[in-house]
Amino acid sequence: MSPLILAIESSCDETSASVIRNGKVLNNIIASQEVHQKYGGVVPELASRAHQRSIWHTVDEAVRTAGIKLDELHAVAFTRGPGLMGSLLVGASFAKGLALALDIPLIGINHMEAHVLSNFIEEPVPSFPFLCLTVSGGHTQLIKVSDYLEMEILGETQDDAVGEAFDKAAKLLGLPYPGGPLIDRYAQSGNPHRFNFPKTEMPGLHFSFSGIKTAFLYFIRENILHNPDFVKENLPDICASLQYHLVNMLTSRLQEAAQQTGIKEIALAGGVAANSGLRQALHKLAGQHQWKVYLPAMQYCTDNAAMIAMAAHYKYLKGIFEPPDTVPLARYPVGI
Repeated sequence: MSPLILAIESSCDETSASVIRNGKVLNNIIASQEVHQKYGGVVPELASRAHQRSIWHTVDEAVRTAGIKLDELHAVAFTRGPGLMGSLLVGASFAKGLALALDIPLIGINHMEAHVLSNFIEEPVPSFPFLCLTVSGGHTQLIKVSDYLEMEILGETQDDAVGEAFDKAAKLLGLPYPGGPLIDRYAQSGNPHRFNFPKTEMPGLHFSFSGIKTAFLYFIRENILHNPDFVKENLPDICASLQYHLVNMLTSRLQEAAQQTGIKEIALAGGVAANSGLRQALHKLAGQHQWKVYLPAMQYCTDNAAMIAMAAHYKYLKGIFEPPDTVPLARYPVGI
């Protein structure tokens, strides 16, 4: 049988649906939520309401553009967690209702595991075992991947995620939400060695970004006191310097993990995987350490249903399904 699966992603502020046939993603429909921009961050209640308005139209477009009918589906997959509970509930409820109506299996997907498996949507794909640096607005993790559904966290942030550090810094600079991509854009024309920021050392392979966030806050405040136009006059250099230090904190731990495990297959995943500075740093390290590096296409870095579909494909082949009364989990660790 060539499984045909509909996947739904609703963990945060993107409503997305995708159809996958026998492991090949047919489409990836995403409805973004612009309502959060004026608040400088995602408002959970507004996110869940926006999902309610968008989910049927998004699913309908995914089914229609895939050229299939609902009664041809073999399973319905959804993001079970982690994420915003209100947003997760919308996707889970829709998926459960559809699976019940069609009398087909329901597949719950760990959002972070799906990010890892986004590296299998398009060629080339990594070989097992590989290390995956999973970086987003809510998570920063170093994961050893031994098989499609066998993953182990080697290290993770002990406080804030690197994506949050980017966005909070952008807010301090007066940049609109989401600010992380804007820091990346300005950094490309700046001097990464102009300003220095502290690096927090954590035990093992863990990360910490709260310290550099606080240091950056004081750095901006102090310089504005002496020169109100400091940010405006130095924006590219500020962005380049901050990005350089954040990327260095990520890649230094990745190098340690690769050295400890002896693994040279290296992948990237998550929204921050779209950062050009991080991508360039990985390519540079690949040449130094003879790594094989795998980077998802940009559309598969941010939250999307194609990665949920890919994870669902491998769960379907293993016969791993959810009971009808399954509930979403705001916290859903990798590997359980």
